[in-house]
Amino acid sequence: FAPKDKIGDWLEFYTRVMEVPYWSKTTCTSASFDEETNRWTVEVDRDGEKLTLHPTQLVLATGMSGKPNIPTLPGQDVFRGDQHHSSAHPGPDAYVGRKAVVIGSNNSAHDICKALYENGVDVTMVQRSSTHIVKSDTLMDIGLGDLYSERALAAGMTTEKADLTFASLPYRIMHEFQIPLYDQMRERDKEFYDRLEAAGFELDWGADGSGLFMKYLRRGSGYYIDVGACDLVADGRIKLAHGQVDHLTETAVVLADGTELAADVVVYATGYGSMNGWAADLIGQDVADRVGKVWGLGSDTPKDPGPWEGEQRNMWKPTQQPHLWFHGGNLHQSRHYSLYLALQLKARYEGIPTPVYGLADVHHLS
Repeated sequence: FAPKDKIGDWLEFYTRVMEVPYWSKTTCTSASFDEETNRWTVEVDRDGEKLTLHPTQLVLATGMSGKPNIPTLPGQDVFRGDQHHSSAHPGPDAYVGRKAVVIGSNNSAHDICKALYENGVDVTMVQRSSTHIVKSDTLMDIGLGDLYSERALAAGMTTEKADLTFASLPYRIMHEFQIPLYDQMRERDKEFYDRLEAAGFELDWGADGSGLFMKYLRRGSGYYIDVGACDLVADGRIKLAHGQVDHLTETAVVLADGTELAADVVVYATGYGSMNGWAADLIGQDVADRVGKVWGLGSDTPKDPGPWEGEQRNMWKPTQQPHLWFHGGNLHQSRHYSLYLALQLKARYEGIPTPVYGLADVHHLS
């Protein structure tokens, strides 16, 4: 990741030095697959110029947190203030001295609440369900420090070796290795968690106590890596409300228990849907249904229904839709698994036989 003012420099570097072509200011508007020619027709808008492409393979690398999940609530049409999903949040500047209600209590909600509070906004976080919290420095010290840190580097651990090490542990038993680590974190930061609970914040450690990374792999939500917002919640500087949103009025968010929260702006920090939502938008709902849910292990824990898949559903591998692929994830996954995806595409490009021994069954559509 590069600072925003340096992104252009990095893209130029990759284009000229690494010979990786890219098109900026380009939006894909639609795609369709021709089963007779085994090619795609992809319509794009490149800085106002309409172009039609005919690739053999189509990769949706839109990220596992790329399709905003925006709730539909009674009263949204009469609310007089601003309202938007967290992915479209413009920052705090326009709301100084006003009241904000942020619906959600995971990563985006905490970071947005913190920025709003620190810029003179009266902000309330609405926690709809429990959230797993882990302090950033604790996560590095106990959870990831042996793989990704200056300490690991000094011990001879390269990024490539760390990625391979992390990926080598089967998902079926990974939670067994994670539980003791999060038990240590809970003990180390007991005072921190006690303060949060005393403020009314509802905590959890995952369905089986395995913490953040298993929640991420199973559902891609339900957690916050704390970089300071939790202290504001614990101290009451970020106000806290609980429950589901029932409706909006012209000037407020109303919860199911009748609690009315005055608001000039409502931020829906309500997470993201399956990546096959992009397939539905760009290609068609029939293709999205043919592919099924993208992400999750089938662990039969909250928001990750079974049956057991054993690997991330529909990620980095052939899907039920011919010539359609999905790519996304965190930095480790993007670095590591993109290599396997690229090799599969390269083999097909070179005409090397690439038999697929059983495509994933479709059990869930979203």
